[in-house]
Amino acid sequence: MNEEIREVALLDEDGKETVFEHILTFLYEGGRYVALCPIQEDSSMEEDEAEVIILQIVSENGEDTYKSIESEVLLNEVFDAFLELMEEIEEEDEEE
Repeated sequence: MNEEIREVALLDEDGKETVFEHILTFLYEGGRYVALCPIQEDSSMEEDEAEVIILQIVSENGEDTYKSIESEVLLNEVFDAFLELMEEIEEEDEEE
């Protein structure tokens, strides 16, 4: 299967750009979330050890913006939902 890597560039508070690989956009309890993985020049990290950043997608004035999840409880719930979805996707890929 040929997968296209989608890149997302985000700016931090200081205006520094960081590029991420888009992993998954998903819904959780009525909210939209995105899972991203920083693209690193150093590829020594195993895929299972990759850092995942989950942000909430908020629509403002017709445009989507990414917002940090402030509540640690909500972040853990959303991360668990992300892990379940990734497991389902892997199972589906194995069946094909």
